[in-house]
Amino acid sequence: MSEARTFGYYPGCSGMGTSMEYERSTRAVCEALGIKLVDLEDWSCCGSTPAHTVDHVLSAALSGRNLSIAESMGLDTIITPCPSCLTNLKTATHRMENPAFKQKVDALLDKPANNTVTVKSVLQVIYEDVGPETIRQQVVRPLSGLAVAPYYGCIMNRPPDVMQFDDPENPIAMDEILSALGADVVPFGLKVECCGASHGIAQKDVVTTLSGRLIELAYAENAMAMVAACPLCQMNLDLRQGQINAANKSRYNMPVFYYTQLIGLALGLPEKQLGFDKLAVNPDKVLRAIQEQSHVAQ
Repeated sequence: MSEARTFGYYPGCSGMGTSMEYERSTRAVCEALGIKLVDLEDWSCCGSTPAHTVDHVLSAALSGRNLSIAESMGLDTIITPCPSCLTNLKTATHRMENPAFKQKVDALLDKPANNTVTVKSVLQVIYEDVGPETIRQQVVRPLSGLAVAPYYGCIMNRPPDVMQFDDPENPIAMDEILSALGADVVPFGLKVECCGASHGIAQKDVVTTLSGRLIELAYAENAMAMVAACPLCQMNLDLRQGQINAANKSRYNMPVFYYTQLIGLALGLPEKQLGFDKLAVNPDKVLRAIQEQSHVAQ
């Protein structure tokens, strides 16, 4: 590839804990694709789900601090793997276009942001700046025979006037990337329906119902695995799959990968960099099927 393009990188809190495999595989894939990541110095939580439900100004200030750090580092674009972080950072930027709102945010910050930083998802940069065809040319281990259901979640592309990426009702970025890897992308009509989000603790039945519908459809479409781009969505579908089975009297055993894990696998990156061992539903059967298919193709 050409010389790496540099982006400010905001990993988000979940990348340091519950979604370490997403964080690890994201960094490995970006390096392999020529995307240089510059970590924000002394970054802090963006407020995630709770902050904006309490106070929009406080929520914007939490994100604004990180935007200010990026500006002081001379960065013009921040990218993040997490849709919740993406939403908060982009929403803060959008709301601070209103001078009256920005004045309230600035009052909470030691160094107010000038609102000059663009925010994108890692998925958007991989799709738009690298592109499926370039990825296809780098594949050394095609995911032939792997039927996958791509699940985007409900906030990656919505609201469209703020997120400004892909189609809000029928996004295709992951579909096209997965196809470039050699996977069989199944039609998945619930790709932007909510999984239950953060209700998993307060109202577990919401998650077991909504995430159960998603897994049920993936099975109905003969998917071997689901693919996510959101730590919270992945957790609800993967870690809570046992709870879903108990609540719905189902027997699901559906691996739920991050899309970066599958990109890394197809590019031939060491599996220890991709964190498959962190997944709750054991993916070994699917990984063996990919390996066997790869040997047959050779």
